[in-house]
Amino acid sequence: MRVLIVLTSHDELGDTGRKTGFWLEELAAPYYRFKDAGWQITLASPKGGRAPLDPKSNEEQFKTDQTRRFEADAEAEAQLDGTVRLDSVSADDFDTVFYPGGHGPLWDLAEDETSIKLIEQIAASGKPLALVCHAPGVMRHAKNPDGTPLVAGRRVTGFTNSEEEFMGLTKVVPFLVEDELIAKGADFSKAGDFEPYIVTDGLLITGQNPASSGLAATELIALVGKTTA
Repeated sequence: MRVLIVLTSHDELGDTGRKTGFWLEELAAPYYRFKDAGWQITLASPKGGRAPLDPKSNEEQFKTDQTRRFEADAEAEAQLDGTVRLDSVSADDFDTVFYPGGHGPLWDLAEDETSIKLIEQIAASGKPLALVCHAPGVMRHAKNPDGTPLVAGRRVTGFTNSEEEFMGLTKVVPFLVEDELIAKGADFSKAGDFEPYIVTDGLLITGQNPASSGLAATELIALVGKTTA
């Protein structure tokens, strides 16, 4: 199976002067679920090249066995150094797509026409799609063929307002994932702050936070197995 993992290229946390990017656990946990399942993994980002890591996600308190494994994995680091440009890939070449979060995607992927088109194509082609934490917010402009919001009437989750408040970034981010998905007509549900929680609606999988990323990947592997059987 071939999976495309779409990472952010954005590294500025609003006007705070701090850096952001993708959240390491949200890449590392799925990466090894896919790798250990024997899947082919391609990493892409809007600008290509090294995708920016949110430095906070690499602090000791947020490290996991998977993040340590990733950092010690020369092949994984080489892939991260050389992500392909998102506009150079085709949805036709992959069985599924996975979007890790971190705050970066709220600035670039949420507004990126190539990413929006990719999401629409994957959804229309009957292939599974998974997005975790802040990444469900990148569906904000994606539409169904009839022009309605892609998430309208769909059961989803994502990084919650209370989790963003805990991070102290409610006034920094360009939009709140929970509010935005609800505004687009989604049926949004959630667990407690930072508890693992995923929602599967047909071929769409969403995860609430970093702790949900491994679960979302495991669910995606199962879903791809069903759709390709």
